[in-house]
Amino acid sequence: MSASGHADRPIDRWFASYSDDHRNPTNQAIHVFAVPAILWSVIALLWCIPAPGTLFRPGIWAALPMFAAWLFYQRGSRVLGTGMLLVFAALSALTWWLFEALGRGGLLKLAIAVFVVAWIAQFVGHKLEGRKPSFLTDLVYLLVGPAWVLAKLYRRLGLRW
Repeated sequence: MSASGHADRPIDRWFASYSDDHRNPTNQAIHVFAVPAILWSVIALLWCIPAPGTLFRPGIWAALPMFAAWLFYQRGSRVLGTGMLLVFAALSALTWWLFEALGRGGLLKLAIAVFVVAWIAQFVGHKLEGRKPSFLTDLVYLLVGPAWVLAKLYRRLGLRW
């Protein structure tokens, strides 16, 4: 049985492997802040890609990968999938607001800055950990990280996933 109370599922195996690369408490704390920051910055960077014509709105290029990622999370765990859907909705609302407030250029600059700083933090955390980032062994871990952070929140709240 996994921490979620389910039989061993692929998501449980991903989390177990990811957790093996993230045992240092400082590295874990860095990830709790940096992973969502990276997720937001990628959404914002995609949001800045101009949409063709008048049929599409800003954010379409972010919505498509978010939908694909949501399918990955939903397949791994419906509860985590629902949580990640809420995360995507909140990050989209934030990005929409920032796009309106800062314009495309301002949002782009902010997203690049957050992306760079958060990745530097991640690599500092892994230096402290003494282990390379998981995504260097398998790119799927770029999707696993945000769900792993959400699963940590779920455990803290006593929720099963």
